[in-house]
Amino acid sequence: MPVNDDIAELSYEEARDELIRIVAELEQGSSTLEQSLTLWERGESLARRCEEWLIGAKARLDAARAGVEPAASGE
Repeated sequence: MPVNDDIAELSYEEARDELIRIVAELEQGSSTLEQSLTLWERGESLARRCEEWLIGAKARLDAARAGVEPAASGE
C-alpha cells in the first residue's frame, strides 16, 4: 500500500474508491491489529482528502452562484 504522502495527488473519485476498499477490508476483520491500524490511518487520510475536495467544490459553486445572482436578478 502506498504511503500517505500520495493521497494529496488523488482525485476525489480515486480517494473515495480506495476508502471504500479499505472499509470493506476492515469490515472483513481478517487483518492483523497492525494491518488494521495502518488501514484505519490511511482511511482517515483518504476521508480528509475527500472532505477537502467537497469543500473546494462547494466553494466553487458558491462563487459561481455569487457571480450569477446579480445578473439573474436584473440589477
